[in-house]
Amino acid sequence: MKDVLRPILELTVVFPGLLLAYFPVRSYLKQSSAKLAVWEVPLLFGLCLGGGLFCYHFGLSTAFPLLLITIVTIFLYLKTLRVSLWKSGTIALAVCAVFACLNSLSRAVGTAITIRLQLPPDKPWFCFSACIFYNVICWLTAAAAYYPATHAVRAMVEDDNFAQTWYVFWVLPMVFILLNLFITPRYQITLRTGRVLQVYIVMSIALLFLMFMFNAIFLLMATSLNRNARLQQENQFLSMQQQRYQSLKAAIEEARQARHDMRHQLNQISALAETGDLDGLKAYLAKTAARIPDLDMNFCENRAADSVVGHYCALAKREGVPFCAKLDLPQVLPVDEIDLCLVLSNLLENAFEASLRTAPARRKIEVTAYVHAERLLLVEVENAFDGAVHEKSGVFRSSKRRENGIGIQSVQHIAEKTGGASTFTHQNGVFSAKVMLCGEKQPPETADSTTELYGKCGK
Repeated sequence: MKDVLRPILELTVVFPGLLLAYFPVRSYLKQSSAKLAVWEVPLLFGLCLGGGLFCYHFGLSTAFPLLLITIVTIFLYLKTLRVSLWKSGTIALAVCAVFACLNSLSRAVGTAITIRLQLPPDKPWFCFSACIFYNVICWLTAAAAYYPATHAVRAMVEDDNFAQTWYVFWVLPMVFILLNLFITPRYQITLRTGRVLQVYIVMSIALLFLMFMFNAIFLLMATSLNRNARLQQENQFLSMQQQRYQSLKAAIEEARQARHDMRHQLNQISALAETGDLDGLKAYLAKTAARIPDLDMNFCENRAADSVVGHYCALAKREGVPFCAKLDLPQVLPVDEIDLCLVLSNLLENAFEASLRTAPARRKIEVTAYVHAERLLLVEVENAFDGAVHEKSGVFRSSKRRENGIGIQSVQHIAEKTGGASTFTHQNGVFSAKVMLCGEKQPPETADSTTELYGKCGK
């Protein structure tokens, strides 16, 4: 009975490997975990059982069936995720590299056990004790990697600043997979020759240690890059706030000057009225009205969102694009301010650039944002556009370059990361983006501060 289980147990290590691969991307599953397990676990178990029995019947090594089952498992893994192929494929390769090191270590342990117990190497599989060791160490590795996989690695997956990093990181696990294949002896009897087994054990442990060390170093580097990228984003928004402050300061000064001149203006109006110069009075009133500054003092209580909207409002007015903003955002938001600012800046930048390519008579930008049910933040941006919208399979293509629109992808990713959603529609020359961000429930004193609705529209 144990001989029948040996090849089967060598193949069942795909289960802890698949579980480990799902840890950092579980929020990107196309199905719920329960529904996925209902069909994926029986399917893989059937493949492992069938492959193990086939190897037992013909006395074959499990190397080729394990390769086929691994390929099928990776294919299923990629198809069940809503994430880029670079990210999911690299994670799958990284797990394969770790388990390749564990396979080499288990092979060395199995050979040591057979030598110690003086068992004949009559079968091309691990001894039963080595099979148990192989499965146990794989499950323990998956359990030990749970926290870093669901925190550090997950943060890397969710952060679009690492898009280019995934293009090269797959090389590292591929190198370790090839190294393990290179040091694996073709025949088991080779490990019983001289000091080959001792060298093989040392090399297996060294490769496993180096694999973990390089992954840890990469995670530390990625975390540092993530922190720097976030600081750059915060600096960009602080710059917008500074520009917004300068604009408000200039508007306040203009209003102060206008109030100072009010007495002289009233005297002039009185003089024109006494002389009956109606045309002169109309001309003077029109001239005075034109000098009154357009004071868009605040769009909302939240300074970060106010600065972003104010920045694009100023750009729109400079180019003659009608801009209307209706924001009901408290000072403290239920979602991350940086996420909201990224959503607003991406959507408004796309709307502004589309407006510049639109006929002046049709130009418009409308933005609405408010908190709903104390933990949902809803954002809607509409703009007119001329020309065609390049869309394929729900993915919008950039009109500036031949690739997917980064801004819309970033908005979709942020919405999904918070557990929200996003929709993008275009009809009758109007492009509409609706985004829902989910966050924590606001404290009562903060929720009460959203009673006033700020709305500013400008031509």
